Amino acid sequence: MHHVSIRTADIFRSIAFYGLLGFEVEERFTTGMTLACWLAGALGRIELIQIPEPKPAPDAWLDEHYTGYYHTSFLVDDVAATVERLAAAGVPVLLEPRPQQIGERTYMVAFIVDPDGLPIELLAAA
Repeated sequence: MHHVSIRTADIFRSIAFYGLLGFEVEERFTTGMTLACWLAGALGRIELIQIPEPKPAPDAWLDEHYTGYYHTSFLVDDVAATVERLAAAGVPVLLEPRPQQIGERTYMVAFIVDPDGLPIELLAAA
């Protein structure tokens, strides 16, 4: 995969948020009449596109009938430490770290939320 694209109400707020996850601006550009950028880091590449006159994103976390984008998942070394660091920086936590069995493997998982309300999973092998 080349990148994940996220439409945001405030590109500068989102750049700062994803910076907490180790992303740095790789390229700034415009798309149509709006600001955009690629962020790159050890976790991959994200495209941010600022949306003029944004509407709130659907609540993919709480709406059991919502279909479409659910979350992006980032593999981290230590889920609990990452959540603690992000929470201290004011990032909302949707689900505290907990073990989850997926097939034959157990993972530590947690969910946080980005500045536009999109859920993000943090995942590590337990």
